[in-house]
Amino acid sequence: MKIFFDMDGTIANLYAVENWLDFLKAEEITPYKEAKPMVNMSQLARQLNRLQAEGYEIGIISWTSKNGTAEYNEAVKKAKLRWLQKHLPSILWDEIYIVEYGTPKTNFGNGILFDDEENNRKCWSAADDENYAFSPENIIAVLKGII
Repeated sequence: MKIFFDMDGTIANLYAVENWLDFLKAEEITPYKEAKPMVNMSQLARQLNRLQAEGYEIGIISWTSKNGTAEYNEAVKKAKLRWLQKHLPSILWDEIYIVEYGTPKTNFGNGILFDDEENNRKCWSAADDENYAFSPENIIAVLKGII
């Protein structure tokens, strides 16, 4: 079984960065660097390491900025990878997909998805009978309940 996480609005609080949208429109990566974690990262890391030890694969499926140029999207990808290394350094991710905005997340796997966007959750769940999608509010509790 695989467990995937969106980043923006799910584990990284991009939308709480002051003037985040203006930065994105100006193709500045500041919000991706400054976003604070949305969950207790120590607890999240413990749960993810425990799940990996039980055989679960852990991954990221996250979008680049809407309407970003190829150069900006590459900078966003690098910033997101640095964010993951900074905030979850003990996690050895099985898969990381940072892809163009709007790309269907179902293109990258099956299993469990945590995502703040309702449409992504609906599409994920509808794609396969064994897919489950959750909003980010109770990530730790859901992960604890898996095993």
